[in-house]
Amino acid sequence: MSNAGNYIKGTLNEDWWKSAVIYQIYPRSFYDSNNDGIGDLKGVIEKLDHLNDGNGGGLGIDAIWISPFFPSPQADFGYDVSEYCDIDSDYGTLEDFDRLVNEAHLRGVKIILDLVLNHSSDQHKWFQESRKNRINAKADWYVWADPKPDGALPNNWLAVFGGAAWTYEPQRKQYYLHNFLPEQPDLNWYNPEVREALADVVRFWMNLGVDGFRLDTANYYAHDRQLRDNPKRPAVSLPMEDGQEANPLSGYITKYSKDRPENLEFIHFLRNIFNEKASITSIAEIGSGSGLDTTLKLGTDYVKHGDGLHMAYTFAMLSKEMNAEYFDHVVRFTEEMIEDGWPCWSLSNHDCTRMITRFNCFAEREGFQQMMLLLLLSLRGTPIIYYGEEVDMEEYPISKDEVRDPQGIRFWPDIKGRDGCRLPFPWDSTAPNQGFNSGAKPWLPAKNNLSLDQALAYPYSSYNVLREMLKIRKAHPALHSGHFREVLIEGECYVFERKLEKETLLIAANFSAEDHDINLPHKTLKDLTPKALMRRCTIKNDKMKLPGCGYFLGEI
Repeated sequence: MSNAGNYIKGTLNEDWWKSAVIYQIYPRSFYDSNNDGIGDLKGVIEKLDHLNDGNGGGLGIDAIWISPFFPSPQADFGYDVSEYCDIDSDYGTLEDFDRLVNEAHLRGVKIILDLVLNHSSDQHKWFQESRKNRINAKADWYVWADPKPDGALPNNWLAVFGGAAWTYEPQRKQYYLHNFLPEQPDLNWYNPEVREALADVVRFWMNLGVDGFRLDTANYYAHDRQLRDNPKRPAVSLPMEDGQEANPLSGYITKYSKDRPENLEFIHFLRNIFNEKASITSIAEIGSGSGLDTTLKLGTDYVKHGDGLHMAYTFAMLSKEMNAEYFDHVVRFTEEMIEDGWPCWSLSNHDCTRMITRFNCFAEREGFQQMMLLLLLSLRGTPIIYYGEEVDMEEYPISKDEVRDPQGIRFWPDIKGRDGCRLPFPWDSTAPNQGFNSGAKPWLPAKNNLSLDQALAYPYSSYNVLREMLKIRKAHPALHSGHFREVLIEGECYVFERKLEKETLLIAANFSAEDHDINLPHKTLKDLTPKALMRRCTIKNDKMKLPGCGYFLGEI
């Protein structure tokens, strides 16, 4: 098996993740190598050169985060794991994974696995034993609770995918907790045997050459052991994504079912396991409905003082709202709270509406998505790019008979689920299923407006803008390692600096569709803006005219 996990082109770099650009792959939708309708690990291997060929070709990605490919009944498409130390036959074999690690490392690309440690599948052998009775060896490996004296549920906790967060098990005459589907019972992190079993899972994959882990729902590991009811949310509260009010969970403050202060103890436990191997990194997913600032603070708490995780991203940049004021607040609040921690930023993932659709990047706002991607690559911290953003993948208007996502099935039509952001990658406009495979029906429709071949041929495409920007980022250390300083926010224009030693870079972005004039703090600027960016600014003396949805990068 591979032992190249610590190296980029033969050079040990324990902090590689601070300068890296990460690309998220949803393997089911990336490339189907055997024409069975489902993407697989061999498909990822075949398309590695698209991300980085190791010789300056491809996008120039440094690491790939791969969504779960472990054995699973697929109730939640891999986020219900029935075996943590193997590969689901839909995706390949351990030998395929070993080859993926080696091929990626040959190209200087790191591998980050998506670990689902909050819950397992109800088909996992641990749960199958635990549910039998109250005296077996795994009896306390999941969260069990007695009914109330009147036979009612243990409390009022609700599941993300609908209904109560408790399901009754007749064999034990108890309820088990599941913050998501009933097929996803929550593991009992308070049990040291459970923690050690999960630590062995981490060690298994580290020994196979993995370079890092993305931790699914990392703020759910701890629950209130008194099982207190969650309080009702005030009638006047924060705005939610379209349709989310259809989920009764949105009516509660989930202070007892997740986001517990005790959770930090489990985070510290995991960091000690990661520290057993040099250069391993970790990324926590922090999804919380407790308010923007509370969520941002929680994310920073998870990465401080060297005993937390290496990085954490929140859903702050995944919201529908995006303007200069909002962007400034998220960045400034994070920078103020994170202390010695390291930020991580994401604009899209497999759980939210595609960015180009969510931000309405059409008509006069065309180009807004490129501006946002360039900002993502300019902030202090590690950026994550979701597959398909390089070809402007849009949210697909899924129909009821096409829905596969359990959330969409449960709440249709108010919440149509997450299928629309998970469509097959469009490789070739002239091929069947846009080149996703050789013609077998894909698990979701292959229907994007733009394919990679078209993006490659168009000089101002997001692909070409991203590829150029990634080269610029590598060539200017201040962009990936420099300090951050906000310069001004003026209307819908946002300006900041990145500085490292003698290099100072100025970044400006216009969140509106109208041109804006900005008074520059410096008169002499060397324009480093990607040449593939169509909307370009002009500078005369100390005045900059920034076009609508425009971006500027200059060296002072």
